[in-house]
Amino acid sequence: MIPRTLFSPDHEAFRDTVRRFIAEHVTPFHAEWEKEGQVPRSLWLKAGELGLLCCNVPEEFGGLGGDFLHSAILIEEMARAGATGPTFYLHSDIVAPYILDFGTEEQKRHWLPRMASGEVVVGLGMSEPSGGSDVQNIRTQAIADGDDYVINGQKVFITNGHSADLLVLACKTDPKQRAKGVSLILVETNRTGFTRGRKLEKMGCKAQDTSELFFADLRVPRTNLLGSEGGGFGILMTQLAQERLVQAIRGVSSAEAALEWTREYVADRKMFGQTLADFQNTRFTLADLHAQVLSQRVFVDRCIELHLRGELDAVDAAACKLVTTDLQFKVMDQCLQFFGGWGYMWEYPIARAFADARMCRIGGGTAEVMKQIIANSLLPKVRRDS
Repeated sequence: MIPRTLFSPDHEAFRDTVRRFIAEHVTPFHAEWEKEGQVPRSLWLKAGELGLLCCNVPEEFGGLGGDFLHSAILIEEMARAGATGPTFYLHSDIVAPYILDFGTEEQKRHWLPRMASGEVVVGLGMSEPSGGSDVQNIRTQAIADGDDYVINGQKVFITNGHSADLLVLACKTDPKQRAKGVSLILVETNRTGFTRGRKLEKMGCKAQDTSELFFADLRVPRTNLLGSEGGGFGILMTQLAQERLVQAIRGVSSAEAALEWTREYVADRKMFGQTLADFQNTRFTLADLHAQVLSQRVFVDRCIELHLRGELDAVDAAACKLVTTDLQFKVMDQCLQFFGGWGYMWEYPIARAFADARMCRIGGGTAEVMKQIIANSLLPKVRRDS
């Protein structure tokens, strides 16, 4: 492997803490969580106790006061362990920045320390049955009524939906507008009018709770508005680079893990008087996958470096997410093949990783949306007035 130069000794000490946490508190129980469809609250509290949540939130708001590299380490190690159940990355690196960057002082001091401790779990309410990526055309409405907003609508595919105490909810505060009508509202899930639907049964990421959510005349005070009214779409756009980078980190790290599992398996598997590793097809296939994953690791690390300097734009992040998640699925498919029938058994990590990887080309923006974003940058459409 080309040496990585991003991480300081302090970061590597943090990585050791993360690995111990995963080995002691995640890996032994993950299969059971897959059957239950969610991880227990005790895991969130333990992660908070060790400083693994909201790593780059300042200490004054209860966070570790670290940088994105701390988050990247946690994302990498969870991916390498195949631990898709604990969605700390969504909580800490997608939702928390909205509150940190756009929340009022009161909102930040009320929610961020409780998020960092694991006392409060958060979710992001964007996707709806009518569409996931087209945020401008969401149908959930939050209509002003005196000092309150009255919320009606439905969300689906919401990660942490079954366990969340707080939602950052995308709503239309002006249904006549598209992007300019979208606002983000903090919604506590203990409010009257909120109902959780069923836990959705997925083909992968089975320990990750994903739910339908319903809102019927739910009232929240207008002080729960995050940022400005009509500014929600713009807020969501500010975090796109980091959200896509999170998915890219997960993708390349899980691909590296799959290659290592496969290397060990083929070196031990006997077939026709030799090991599977002795066959030219095995050697060439794994060599090719290794070269591709290595190149993607260098690309992802470079994007992390740019992101730390505030120089990673949404288009380059889209390119990074597109190629890493496509390669992730390719690696899982070809590596699973070497395991033969055992690779199709759920007890083998490669089977889980194969099923989990399919979501990564959808979540955080589909591959097709990433291509559209990149194409719009390369080939801007010329508007022709009729």
